[in-house]
Amino acid sequence: MEIKKIFVAGAGLMGGGIAQVCAQASYDVIMRDITDDILNKSLKTINWSVGKFVEKGKVAGTVDEIMGRLHVTTDLGAAAEADFVFEAIIENLEAKRALFAELDKLCPPHTIFGSNTSAIPVTEIAEATQRVPQVCGTHFFSPVPMMRAVEIVKGLGTSQETVEIADKLCQSIGKETIRVNLDVAGIVLNRLNFPSTIEAIKLVEAGVTTVEDIDKGMRLGFGRPMGPFETADMAGLDIGYNAMLAVYRETRDPKFHPPMLLQRKVKLGQLGRKTGIGWYRYDENGQKIGPAD
Repeated sequence: MEIKKIFVAGAGLMGGGIAQVCAQASYDVIMRDITDDILNKSLKTINWSVGKFVEKGKVAGTVDEIMGRLHVTTDLGAAAEADFVFEAIIENLEAKRALFAELDKLCPPHTIFGSNTSAIPVTEIAEATQRVPQVCGTHFFSPVPMMRAVEIVKGLGTSQETVEIADKLCQSIGKETIRVNLDVAGIVLNRLNFPSTIEAIKLVEAGVTTVEDIDKGMRLGFGRPMGPFETADMAGLDIGYNAMLAVYRETRDPKFHPPMLLQRKVKLGQLGRKTGIGWYRYDENGQKIGPAD
C-alpha cells in the first residue's frame, strides 16, 4: 500500500511534531484541531522548527517548500482523503474512542489508523471502529522532530500487514522503530520510565533533594538530554498523570500510581510549559526562568 496523504488529528506538541516530520519527508499532510487559534499557534512553532532544520542542513528543501506540504483545518471531514491517520489528542480512552469512531465513518476503507497513545491499550481504542485490523499504536517521543524512537504496537486484532505498513512509514520519516508485540498499558518504554519518574517525585515530596538537582543528576549521571521534570513540563503534567493512571488502573501495581504532589499540581492547573508553571516557571515565550515554588 502506498501512503501519499497523511492526516494528523491533534495540533498540540505531539501532533504538531508528527505533522512536521511527515512534511519534511515530502508527504502531503493535513493537520486538524478544534480551533484556528490552536492551529495557528502550532503552525508558528512548526515554521520556526523547520527553519532551524533547514538552516543546519538537516532536511532537504526550503522552509516554504516544506510548509507548503502542510495544510490545517478544523474540519474532521478532511480525513476523507487520508491514506494514514496519526491520532495525537488527549490521553483519554473515551475521547480517543469517540474520535476513532468518527474517523472510521469518514475515511476510505483502506485507511490505517495509528494512535500516539503512550499508555492506553490499542485494542481498547480499536474496538470503537469497524476496521480493527487496520488500527495500531504509533507512539512517538517528545520533541518529535528530535527524538528518533517510535513504538509500533500490535493490538490484539491488528493485522501484521498494518504493523509492517506503519513501521515502514515511520522509518520513511526518519524514525527508528521498536516493535511491541503484546498490547499492554504503558507499552514498553513508559513501563520502564514511569517508575523512575514517580520515584523522583517522591524524593522531592520527602525533601530529600530538589527538582533542579534531580534533573541535573539525570543529565550528568545518566547522559539524558533532559531530566524527568524538564521532560514532564515539556510534555504536560496532565499527559503524564493520565498515562500513569491508565497503567495503574490496568495493572493495579502501586509503582505506577501518580504521586500526591503530581495530583495536586494537575488539579491546580500547573501543567508545565503550556500553562507557564509546572515543575519550573516559564516566561511568555516558554523559556524556563526558575523552579516553581
